[in-house]
Amino acid sequence: MVADNYDFWLFDLDGTLVDAEWSYTRDVFDRVGDRLGREFTDREAETIWHGLGGARDPTLREWGVDPADFWPAFHREEDPSKRAEATYLHDDAARLVEAVHDAGRPVGIVTHCQQFLTDPVLDHLDIRDWFDTVVCCTEETGWKPDSAPVKRAISQLGLGGKLMTDGGTSGVLAGDGESDIGAAWNAGLDGVHVERHGPEHRGRCVLGEYRVQTFDELLRSV
Repeated sequence: MVADNYDFWLFDLDGTLVDAEWSYTRDVFDRVGDRLGREFTDREAETIWHGLGGARDPTLREWGVDPADFWPAFHREEDPSKRAEATYLHDDAARLVEAVHDAGRPVGIVTHCQQFLTDPVLDHLDIRDWFDTVVCCTEETGWKPDSAPVKRAISQLGLGGKLMTDGGTSGVLAGDGESDIGAAWNAGLDGVHVERHGPEHRGRCVLGEYRVQTFDELLRSV
């Protein structure tokens, strides 16, 4: 199966391994809207939360929202404990990570979710020990599709400089967004796109070496 095909696996977090209940997302955008003096529709909130329109900053600018104003307000309104309590694990993701572990492969996370939110989520779901490294993107580390945070994760796995492009190991990054696949390709990895929303809802298709509706499709692949 696909879990055996690679020497290491990296995953996005939000929308890929876990998701938050809609009620939490809606509440956050209501409060961000109050701060910015602008109401966000359900569709807009969903688009930004899941990155359905691709890169989020250009989308915000198209709506007349300055990202420099939006993101500080957004992070001020995020409550780590409430976020963790509202977050659930995708069953298919749990099965794939278990299969990767059974294959003896190291596993890491590369996420845009900030450290102050990621840590409570991993602890609340009791899955921190599933991962050999967790890289949270910042201005310092770079943001997907930049390869820098992915390469940092690879280095922390002890595999830096050993990728297949150099005749060494092969790896894969799985995520639910365009930026995940772009980051995988920019770092010399294969990309798995899991479509949690449907291309008709996203408004586009996302390419990848594998395009699946659920990770269980990978577990059935040979």
